Amino acid sequence: MGQKKHTRSLRWGILGCGHIAGKFAQDLRLAKGNKLYAAGSRSVQKAQTFCKKFKVKHAYGSYEALLQDPKVDIIYIATPHNSHLEYGLASMNAGKHVLIEKPIAINKHQVRKLIQASKRNNVFMMEALWTRFIPSVKKLLTLIEKDRIGPVNWVSSAFSFSRNDDPKSRMLNMDLAGGSLLDQGIYNAFLAYLLMGKPEKVLAKALFHDQGADVQTSAILTYEKGFANLYSGFDCDADMKAAIHGPDGRIELDPIWFKAEGFSLIKKGKTKKYKLPIKGFGYYYEIKECAKCIRNGWIESKQWTHQNSLDLISITDTIRQRAGIKYPFE
Repeated sequence: MGQKKHTRSLRWGILGCGHIAGKFAQDLRLAKGNKLYAAGSRSVQKAQTFCKKFKVKHAYGSYEALLQDPKVDIIYIATPHNSHLEYGLASMNAGKHVLIEKPIAINKHQVRKLIQASKRNNVFMMEALWTRFIPSVKKLLTLIEKDRIGPVNWVSSAFSFSRNDDPKSRMLNMDLAGGSLLDQGIYNAFLAYLLMGKPEKVLAKALFHDQGADVQTSAILTYEKGFANLYSGFDCDADMKAAIHGPDGRIELDPIWFKAEGFSLIKKGKTKKYKLPIKGFGYYYEIKECAKCIRNGWIESKQWTHQNSLDLISITDTIRQRAGIKYPFE
């Protein structure tokens, strides 16, 4: 069942006023037909500071107050991973459309609950996997569909940088689903899934911080006719490249690959470079996708569906199981 089509400017509310929320707020300014209407935090002072910085009129000192504002059309949820289910359900039960920061939830059981809530409330829901919508990824998919490198049979990607986080930080806090896999490795799993689908077999290993968070995770996804090699970590600086291979050539995404502004198509020793700049920080494209879907009365994106989110989290569930990554609240 579709929702009623939306015709006026889309009024956004941001739930959670952290670093990524700030970048998202800036990209909202670039997306015609979208307006940042309100923001909410558990601290009224933090909400007011955020709203003053981004010239937002309505600052709420609780998430509940934000959700009760009848003029908010869609909520962007930018809180830590472990809270996505709670706030996603609360938003949709309040009749709001939602864009939920990746990972959309912690495991497939939670994702199913979110999908059910979207259908039950007849509201749009999408995972904020913004890489899916950037020009480089859309263009390379076109080339692959045109069989420019033949059937994809090997994907390799790394997302790792050396950092020295406080043990109490979000990155290492297991109560917040910290660790490299769901924060960074999910991009690697996304690329493999986008190009090769769900794997037949998964091998994975992880190294752990004293707090229990994975600081290095490596996975091999096995398919009928190929492999994907994925690495995420907090302990070393990777080249942040990704490569997509086929029998007739390969595509190398420019670093940092998940926000690539171009790539190289390499065939028979010849290289063709594609330059595809990103508008803003890159969130602009997922914002436009949300607006398009809502205006058409859809409850999910055709480019990144509910099923896609469920498939992706199923892959990270399996990686976690193989590598021994478990959160205390599960």
